[in-house]
Amino acid sequence: MTAVLGTRPDQEKSRVKKPGRWSAPPRPVWEEEPSRAGQAGKGIALGLACLAILFPLWIVIVTSLQTKKTIDEAGGLVVIPKDITFVAYQELLGGGQVQRAALVSVGVTVVGTLFSMAVSVLCAYGLSRSGSLGHRWILMTLLATMFFGAGLIPTYLLVQALGLTDTYLALILPSAVSVFNILVLRAFFMNISQELVDSARIDGAGEWRILFRIVMPLSRAVIAVISLFYAVGYWSAWFNASIYLTDQDMMPLQNVMIQLVQRQERPVGLAAQINTGQLSPLAIQMAVMVLALLPVAVLSPFVQKHFKKGMLTGAVKG
Repeated sequence: MTAVLGTRPDQEKSRVKKPGRWSAPPRPVWEEEPSRAGQAGKGIALGLACLAILFPLWIVIVTSLQTKKTIDEAGGLVVIPKDITFVAYQELLGGGQVQRAALVSVGVTVVGTLFSMAVSVLCAYGLSRSGSLGHRWILMTLLATMFFGAGLIPTYLLVQALGLTDTYLALILPSAVSVFNILVLRAFFMNISQELVDSARIDGAGEWRILFRIVMPLSRAVIAVISLFYAVGYWSAWFNASIYLTDQDMMPLQNVMIQLVQRQERPVGLAAQINTGQLSPLAIQMAVMVLALLPVAVLSPFVQKHFKKGMLTGAVKG
C-alpha cells in the first residue's frame, strides 16, 4: 500500500498524531495572555481612571474639613489639607435647614424603597406565574409604558387632582414603580425550579407562603440589587420636589444642595455665621455634597457582591 501511494513507512508514521498531542485551536487575540508591556499599560490606564474619579472626591472632602482662613489662603478649593476641623458638619447637623432636609431624604428613601419593593415583588411574582389571571395583558401594558409616556403636564395635573401637591407622597408615588426592575425580578422568579413550587403546593402551601418562604429567600441577590436601585433613585431625586413642593421646610437634601451650590443661597440658620466670617460658604457647600454622597458610598460595597448574580441571572437567562 505504501508503494502504491508513493510514501515511505517513516513518512506515514510522522503523519499520525499521537493521543493528547493535538494542538489546540488558536485563541482570539483578547484571550491571549498579555505581555509585560500590556499589563503595565493596563495598570497605568486603571490607575489614571481611579485617579480621575478619586481626585475630585478628595478635593471635596478636604475642602469641607478646612477652616475659612485655609480656604481663603488657597483661593478656593483645597488640595493639601492643613487645619482639619469638623465645624461645617457640626453646624449642618446641629439643626436648621440642612439637617431637616437630610431627615426628609432619609424618610422618603426608606419608605419609598419599601413601598416600591413591595409593589415590584408582588407584580413580578404574579407575572412570573403562567397561569395567573391576565398576566399577558398586564405584561404588555407594562412594556408599553416603557416606550410611551403621558408626559410631564398630564402627570402634574394627575398629582394635583389627587391632592398630593405639597405632600411627601408626591415624592414617592410618581416614581414608585420601575418597569425595568419588575422585568428583572420576573425573569429571576421564572428561573426558580418549578419542582420546588410544585412540591410546596402538594404540601398545602398557598401562593403567599410560596412567595415568602421559597421564592424570596432564593432571590436575595436580585432583591438586594433592585432595592439599591430604588434607594439610590429616591435619595438622588430632586425633580419631583422642585415641581410638586412649594414649602421649603419639606425640601429633601438634593434640592437644598442645588440651592447652596448652584444658586449660592445661604442655608437657613447659618447665614449669620457665614456673614460674620465664622464659616466659609465653600466649606458648607462641600460638606453638604459629602452628606449627599455618603449613604450611597457606604451601602454600595455591601451590595456589590450581589450585582453579578442579581443582574446577569435575572436578565440573561430569562
